[in-house]
Amino acid sequence: MSKLLIVESPSKAKTLKKYLGGDFEVLASYGHVRDLIPKNGAVDPTQQFAMKYDIIDRNSKHVDAIAKAVKNADSIYLATDPDREGEAISWHIAEILAEKKLIKNKLIKRVEFNEITQTAVKHAIDHPRDISMDLVNAQQARRALDYLVGFNLSPLLWKKIRRGLSAGRVQSPALRLIVERELQIEAFTSQEYWSIHMSALKHAHGFDAKLVQLNGQKVEQFTVTQHDQQADIVGKLLLASAGKTTVTRVEKKQRNRSPAAPFTTSTLQQEAVRKLGFTTSRAMRVAQQLYEGMDVGSGTVGLITYMRTDSFSLAAEAVMQIRDYVKKHFDADYLPKSPIMYKTKAKNAQEAHEAIRPTDITRTPASVRQYLNDEQFKLYEMIWKRTLACQMTQAKYDAVSVDLAVGSDATLFRASGQTLVFPGFIAVYMEGKDDDKEDEDAEAKLPHLETGEVLTVEKIFGEQHFTEPPPRYSEASLVKALEEYGIGRPSTYASIISTLQDREYVILDKKRFTPTDVGRVVNKFLTEHFTQYVDYDFTAKLENELDEIAEGNLDWIPVMDKFWQGFNQQIIGKADVERPGNELIDELCPKCGRQLQKQLSRYGSFIGCTGYNATPKCDYKRNLDGEANAASEPVVIGLDAETSKDIYLMNGPYGPYLQVGLPVEGEKKKPKRVSIPKEIPLSQVNIDTAHMLLSLPRDLGNHPETGKKIIANIGRFGPYVNHDGKFKSIPKTESVFGIDLAGAVTLLAAASGPAVLADLGAHPSGEGRVEVFSGRFGPYVQHAGIRATLPKSVTPEELTLEQALELLTEKAAKGGGKTTGRRTAAKKAPAKKAPAKKAEVKKTTVKKAPASKAATAAPKKAPAAKPAAAKRTKKAAE
Repeated sequence: MSKLLIVESPSKAKTLKKYLGGDFEVLASYGHVRDLIPKNGAVDPTQQFAMKYDIIDRNSKHVDAIAKAVKNADSIYLATDPDREGEAISWHIAEILAEKKLIKNKLIKRVEFNEITQTAVKHAIDHPRDISMDLVNAQQARRALDYLVGFNLSPLLWKKIRRGLSAGRVQSPALRLIVERELQIEAFTSQEYWSIHMSALKHAHGFDAKLVQLNGQKVEQFTVTQHDQQADIVGKLLLASAGKTTVTRVEKKQRNRSPAAPFTTSTLQQEAVRKLGFTTSRAMRVAQQLYEGMDVGSGTVGLITYMRTDSFSLAAEAVMQIRDYVKKHFDADYLPKSPIMYKTKAKNAQEAHEAIRPTDITRTPASVRQYLNDEQFKLYEMIWKRTLACQMTQAKYDAVSVDLAVGSDATLFRASGQTLVFPGFIAVYMEGKDDDKEDEDAEAKLPHLETGEVLTVEKIFGEQHFTEPPPRYSEASLVKALEEYGIGRPSTYASIISTLQDREYVILDKKRFTPTDVGRVVNKFLTEHFTQYVDYDFTAKLENELDEIAEGNLDWIPVMDKFWQGFNQQIIGKADVERPGNELIDELCPKCGRQLQKQLSRYGSFIGCTGYNATPKCDYKRNLDGEANAASEPVVIGLDAETSKDIYLMNGPYGPYLQVGLPVEGEKKKPKRVSIPKEIPLSQVNIDTAHMLLSLPRDLGNHPETGKKIIANIGRFGPYVNHDGKFKSIPKTESVFGIDLAGAVTLLAAASGPAVLADLGAHPSGEGRVEVFSGRFGPYVQHAGIRATLPKSVTPEELTLEQALELLTEKAAKGGGKTTGRRTAAKKAPAKKAPAKKAEVKKTTVKKAPASKAATAAPKKAPAAKPAAAKRTKKAAE
């Protein structure tokens, strides 16, 4: 009897094949197989939100392979990931097979396992189920909501702000969080305050105490706010103390600290950012690798349970195994009398059955170290330690608090300290914190003190402080905020953050998010005109309704209809709103006297005259810092002595540049121009800088081997040296004006080819390696003459072989990315044309809400031609 198991990932397929043996063929769908057609009308609100799906181009060959295998199989098991997305993928596969009339009387079932171990997989195969249409409907509702927002709101942003922008049901509230935090920082006014301290001595043991009560009044943060005030207080206290202080209170007690719960998706991302320096997307990619399976010598096995979960619970068998490990490897005091249970915070912890844990706690990090790369080892070690620690006893501290009187009992200083007396779980793992400020008294050691003791005062002094604005969001704190506000779900946090960066709405600087000018304008437009749809409570309520759909408590059509009625009216009503981005400022134009305004251009914000479109026209513009702004109209820097023409500061698609004179109609010779290096601020571009830059290119002399000239210059990609048509970028440590002949020769000697950033391994075909290179336009992946540029949100260090293969496949399908060798070959005499094959027309399927909870639905008989995917509509849907 032939059996077919369908999973999402090819690496998971390899692992499962080893478990299931020869009776099973295991194929991968490579993620989603169908998506909404990328054009308006893919979701039809007038027909109960009927959805038009089409097979994703890059995965069509995988669908064909599955269809071919189904013909020879008696039983089909859909083993996609155990969450809503996975359930939807299984449903889509079943729908495609039904449309192709390949199922007929064959068994088709859904199997689900939370960990890839032989026991878990075989148990799932023995206990299959039907596809859960509640989960499918929840996913369809989410996808339809995202589509309707994207395809209706994004074009409005193009019209009112600029093309290429996008809005999203979840990304927009996330952007609002970042922008509002930045506005809080900008509006913040720092306040001065002082704290008063005393250094006391008992014999040779010194310690510090802080003033908490002055003349019977409690000392607050802003009780002392000036230098003179604190100096007066310190002077009086010194006189009152006469060098002595009396212990008036000693309080001793034991404090306990409990271990953190096992990892959920959210807390795993937060800790990976804090402790390991990962990005959220990098953490999820590495976790995926650990889940899908690694060869650890004895065979391939999944090392952790499914990594998309918001549940804190652990399987009873896992808890017992963890407790057994603690019992064998630690003293008895480290094992609690009974298992520790953790209550899940999420209302509907639907994204899996367990928290993230090792599939086998006895598989220690040290035992698998040799089989993992550095990233995999670090993440596995953190998950292993956190899981072990969650079933260990509390840490115990001895805490002491002491009050010291100066002059009278009405003026008190307080000293606190604590000492770790039993580590408990801390012996294995300590949870990280965002913006961690260690308690001043955390491990302070105080001498043994008794009430009534008189101690020596070494000094009394004041410390100056200034209040600080709230910190910008880091990836970890943003994920925490998204979870607290109920924006999105843990499985979507990484993609939310990546989208905000890819759209250039925010930048990550020093591991903190700062909104760009465009991000601010988009957020202002949305909060002013679509307040409800970027409201945190509204977004969270919608997420809860999606959870209710997944639980079978709500029908998805009424939820969609309620949303659409209000949202559509908003879109219609805002068609004629004014273009945002221009803010009047309290300043008059020095050129014409009209009011100035802050404006947004393609290259950023600047100050411009409101008379730009008036009569007579005023074209005054300047940068926000008052200097000439290359993002606006040309600005005259000075006169070029050689040509007696004005030197203009201008901006082009590749950044600011200098140009001698303006183009003259009829003249073929273009004006001389030179790019301004990034390391030279625009505020420093004066006539001397201009003359220096316009002196380029520099003749460095002749190459000692070839005798040919070497020049140094600045191009669209920065400073470079050029010799005989061979270019090499000048590193940031050098200057185009400082590099000499010897330095240029050394650079050119190293320019034999693009730098290899990463070797991802052999291609599955066995032909060559898949490698990541550093290119002129950024890093790219290459194999067999095909090049594909990496997305902005993915670094070479984070890229996996599987992702690289998808990028290459997608690039090849578009007919692009061929290297020079391919273009050279194309110049040969063309071969005779083969007879043209009849073009195949792909089917577009319209799906309405399924009426039953059966695993499959009847195929539709009215296919439509696949629509062309216009770039602008595709981008809006993202």
